[in-house]
Amino acid sequence: MTRTFLSRAVAVTLLAALSTTAVTAQEEPADFAWANSTELSFVTAAGNATSSTLGLKSTLEGTGPVNEFKFEIGGIRASSTVTDRSAIGASSAPGDYVITETDREVKAAENYFALGRYDRNIGSNYFLFGGAGWERNTFAGFNHRVSLVAGFGDAWVDNDRTLFKTDIGGTYTIQKDVEPTPGRDEAFGGLRATVEFNRALTENTDFESMLVADENLQNTEDLRLDGIASIQVSMSRGLALKASYRVLFDNDPALISVPLRSAGGAAIGDVTVLNGKADTFFTVSLVIKL
Repeated sequence: MTRTFLSRAVAVTLLAALSTTAVTAQEEPADFAWANSTELSFVTAAGNATSSTLGLKSTLEGTGPVNEFKFEIGGIRASSTVTDRSAIGASSAPGDYVITETDREVKAAENYFALGRYDRNIGSNYFLFGGAGWERNTFAGFNHRVSLVAGFGDAWVDNDRTLFKTDIGGTYTIQKDVEPTPGRDEAFGGLRATVEFNRALTENTDFESMLVADENLQNTEDLRLDGIASIQVSMSRGLALKASYRVLFDNDPALISVPLRSAGGAAIGDVTVLNGKADTFFTVSLVIKL
């Protein structure tokens, strides 16, 4: 009963904060400076083994005198084609058998997301923010994850070369797992803390990093971390190359279904086990700036 009340209280607080933020945004003059960047990555291999990886991320940012808006959408999909070969014939002598081949596609990774955030300065360094996001990652064990967040932060350093800021906020999350865990609530309240550090290394090279920690207040074992670091090198005013390394960690991962077989290899059914706690991604992308 207490947990249900806490989740509802957090949800009402977040919705009120987001509504207030939206009304404030409408009251501001439309003098935002808009910018868009799109990251494209594609890798393919062919021959005895065939694989492909496609990544896409688009970011739209609007900056005003006291306001900042960001919307991101993207995803990554990796797949490989596996060729099953067998020989059919009367004997193993050359010419007495025929080789048959069957191709099947196997997905190795699939992750899609969309999120938006609005920041409003309330002093020289302090700001309020509100946002919402959606994510799908079946390999991590969930079909859909929708979250709301609202809170405040501090831009400790913000100049032409360096940005260092932190923020903390309350969250309300609804998560639909592929294999629901008995007794686990699909909706829960939580806390989120973010640390962001960006640095211009040279005139055309930038370093960017961000660490996000999400704590489930109903199940404190469910701590999730999302960390990313990247280096971007500008080739021209509108093009750049970007290398990124991302780590996703879930201390209480979702369940996944795995096939159960007897000692002789016969299929018996399926069992559910805990998924792995960590996923890592390394990508090299072409960035198009508008």
